[in-house]
Amino acid sequence: MKNNLSFFEKVYEVTKKIPAGRVTSYGAIARYIGAPGSARMVGWALNDSHTRKEFIPAHRVVNRNGLLTGKNHFSGYNVMEDLLESENIEVKDDKVLHFNELFWDPIKELQD
Repeated sequence: MKNNLSFFEKVYEVTKKIPAGRVTSYGAIARYIGAPGSARMVGWALNDSHTRKEFIPAHRVVNRNGLLTGKNHFSGYNVMEDLLESENIEVKDDKVLHFNELFWDPIKELQD
């Protein structure tokens, strides 16, 4: 990953690489971009991603337990869940089912 990118840009670059039908966590992205302990800042970046011209699949990023903690930052109450379900990701009670099987770890999946 290019070091000259801003924190938010680094978050967006990783998030765009999450495959459809998979999810990752705020913390996994933070660790990948070299900012462990900055999961909350990753969330702030993704909250702001809706203002960008290009599509950032922020719906694929959940908390470390698979909870849809960012759902309130989408344009409607169930938008995040609907987007995940459109990719065949099951959600129940605001939690991704089979989270461990669907988890995409950028440290393991991406080679810079």
